Amino acid sequence: MKIADILDIKGRNVHTALPWTTVAEAIARLNRHRIGALLACDADRRICGIISERDIMRGLGRYGSELLDMKIDDVMTHHVATVSPEESIAQAMAQMTRGRYRHLPVVDQGALVGMVSIGDLVKHRVKEMELETGVLRDAVIARY
Repeated sequence: MKIADILDIKGRNVHTALPWTTVAEAIARLNRHRIGALLACDADRRICGIISERDIMRGLGRYGSELLDMKIDDVMTHHVATVSPEESIAQAMAQMTRGRYRHLPVVDQGALVGMVSIGDLVKHRVKEMELETGVLRDAVIARY
């Protein structure tokens, strides 16, 4: 299964924010949409960074309550790894594990086409494993 298959199921909507959005507004949007990260993009939807719950917690530890009035550009992760829709789920999971991040924007020929989370990948990998288990069980039962 490929990343494109996950996007076909979950959708290609990506929650984005402009880099000068305040952290307080970013937190409100994360809560409102029940998501763990916002992709920071410029007016042309080019990726500038990503702000996650983890970035916010680190910023809170460093800046205290002043963080809420700061721009997300001040605390977000600027170097964002991406994945192609043609990547396999296993490759994307390995990349996320190596990089220790939980959200991966999907870019196709330079255009942002979606975002997957580690939860999305695990969910689909579990479904694959359940299907494989069912096929093996049926094969064993048919044999006897």
